[in-house]
Amino acid sequence: MKPKYIIGGLIAVTFLIIGMMSLSSNSIGYADISSAKNIAKKVQIKGSWVKDKGAEYDSQKNTFTFHMTDEKGEQIKVVHAGARPNNFEIASHVVVKGRLEGDAFHSSEILTKCPSKYEGTAEELKNSAM
Repeated sequence: MKPKYIIGGLIAVTFLIIGMMSLSSNSIGYADISSAKNIAKKVQIKGSWVKDKGAEYDSQKNTFTFHMTDEKGEQIKVVHAGARPNNFEIASHVVVKGRLEGDAFHSSEILTKCPSKYEGTAEELKNSAM
């Protein structure tokens, strides 16, 4: 084989390995609140807003603060670096991305899942079709 084919193959393999390593290091896994306390890297927590504790936006610091409960029922204060999402009040679920710092979860991104008009019980769907 010619040396330039061997060198080209080695370069291609090197780029493949670098690409795979960068993808695996940038992946953000889901965690619950209790396991997020033991993980030092960025995680995602799925849960719902605790409406009784309210939510507030500090325009001087550009932070949005609220409390959420995860799927296991544990609650935590969330401090989001940014504004409140437009559909936050009607969201059925919230996913926050960030890391736990002290007694609060510091979020860099909030994803909201709104209730779908297509979801419902079989009876509701049957009645709406008539």
